[in-house]
Amino acid sequence: MPQLEVDGATLTYDDEGPRDGDGVPLVFVHGWTANRHRWDHQLAHFAGRRRVIRLDLRGHGESGGAGVPTIEDLARDVLALLDHLEIERFALVGHSMGGMISQTIALSHPARVERMVLVCSIGRMTYSRGRGLLMAASTLAPFKLFIAANIQRAFSPGYPRDEVRAHIRASAGTPREVVMTLYGAMRAFDVLDRVGEIRTPTLMVHGYHDIQLPVRQMLRMAKAYPDATVRILDAGHELPVEKPAELTSALDRFLTAKS
Repeated sequence: MPQLEVDGATLTYDDEGPRDGDGVPLVFVHGWTANRHRWDHQLAHFAGRRRVIRLDLRGHGESGGAGVPTIEDLARDVLALLDHLEIERFALVGHSMGGMISQTIALSHPARVERMVLVCSIGRMTYSRGRGLLMAASTLAPFKLFIAANIQRAFSPGYPRDEVRAHIRASAGTPREVVMTLYGAMRAFDVLDRVGEIRTPTLMVHGYHDIQLPVRQMLRMAKAYPDATVRILDAGHELPVEKPAELTSALDRFLTAKS
């Protein structure tokens, strides 16, 4: 697989599909403690007719990286990769933290983003005082327990336990300092007062059973967007894993619709 050195990080990525395919390239950005393989179903579907880019964010998957990244650092990495590939205009698809990265890019480089899809993502995390204290306290738990608790609750009830455990093991392979710092960065992320500036046509796809980033928070954000379409699917926060075909279908309809 190809790699790119960016500011002390080695980014592993895939670049597949025809260069002269239908539409601008699709850029897929995974979430916290995940990797580029969250998008296997979408890559297989879209790469037959258009260019598809996906990467392991620094500190995740098969990408290395010195230091501890912020949301802004990760956004700069994505842009650096696209500049390296000489891709000026593109469509962004981001899951969870990847959606936060996508919004950061759309706000800083609006002319480059043709369309955007936010999968189980929000513009601001809001929670009660009790929930906030519980989240803060969870960071004091042993690392493996912290990971297990967060990944377990990302799946809807009844999802196969063996698959959940496999995702917990994979997430625990992400360096602790990266995991904990980005956990704090997501909690502090707040562009809700700025999303009205985003004129990019945007699809928001969310899991009905998402308790990590509840639907009501996404709907609050959707109201502030000038041009947003909303789809709710029967899944939890890990929608790309739980309902890959349904997500791909929603993406396909949105990305091929006329503006």
